[in-house]
Amino acid sequence: MNNTDQLVHWLLGSLELQTTVFHVGQYCGRWRASTAGRALGSFHLVLHGDCYLHLEGAEPIALQPQDGVFLLRDIPHFLSPEQERTAVLPQVAMLPLNAAAASDATGLACGYFHFRTALSALIVDSFPDYVILRADDPSLRAARALLNLILEEGGDDPEQPSPLIARLVELLFFYVMRHVAQSDVVASGLLALARRTEFKPLLDHLMQAPGENWSTDEMARVTHMSRASFYKHFVDASGQPPAQFLLSLRMKIAAQHLHAGESVERTAEHVGYRSHAAFSRAFKKVIGEQPGAYRRGVRARDNLRQLN
Repeated sequence: MNNTDQLVHWLLGSLELQTTVFHVGQYCGRWRASTAGRALGSFHLVLHGDCYLHLEGAEPIALQPQDGVFLLRDIPHFLSPEQERTAVLPQVAMLPLNAAAASDATGLACGYFHFRTALSALIVDSFPDYVILRADDPSLRAARALLNLILEEGGDDPEQPSPLIARLVELLFFYVMRHVAQSDVVASGLLALARRTEFKPLLDHLMQAPGENWSTDEMARVTHMSRASFYKHFVDASGQPPAQFLLSLRMKIAAQHLHAGESVERTAEHVGYRSHAAFSRAFKKVIGEQPGAYRRGVRARDNLRQLN
């Protein structure tokens, strides 16, 4: 497994995602569907038929059966069967997937997702606003099997979809995120650095020994660059200065150790902090809560999942 693949697996292993399916069914005639305006990520999966995704300031995107859209941020958008951005489209009721429908009917599974922890939100910061899943993409063959299972679970009531669909969509999300992480669309952050040959040895060192005294000069030495050249190229690739990036990386690693049950004291030492107070301040700055509270929250969520 190469450096980038290891990093992708490490990041995906840190994501905590909760999915809610809003409705599963089909539209006929002229219609408009959107999940915008709720300050959540969302998705639309095309189960059968064709439609268009309309985004502000962009050309309509044609969607075909088993294509999908994952909107990682809440951005204005809507789906419709028409390529033109019609000013007014009627609000029509969604029919069950198994209901008799016209040949131009479009089956959709739509819903929302949010990231349970601040760490999860940090991980997707470098991803684009939206991701298009294409049914004919050979690198997503396994994802197509999940789409077929979602179609089988469609049910009779568009407003009361099977709870299994939410779990299937979560699995689908991880396939899509891995696909995106390994592509060229990630513009900044950890994954962008991992794709730059000159920074791969540095990333490996930072992840293996985050607690070492990593000054900018030392990081430049590992990459065999001058300090000025390293700083410029690093900021271009990651979108942030080396010190800020290092802080973020250390706290992401710390969050993973806390998630695994390690004590706050041992975690702080692993990422280079001898002072509990200094570690707590740094952790709260990046993750958004105190390390002890984060650890307790993870354990509470794990216990709840076991009960369910």
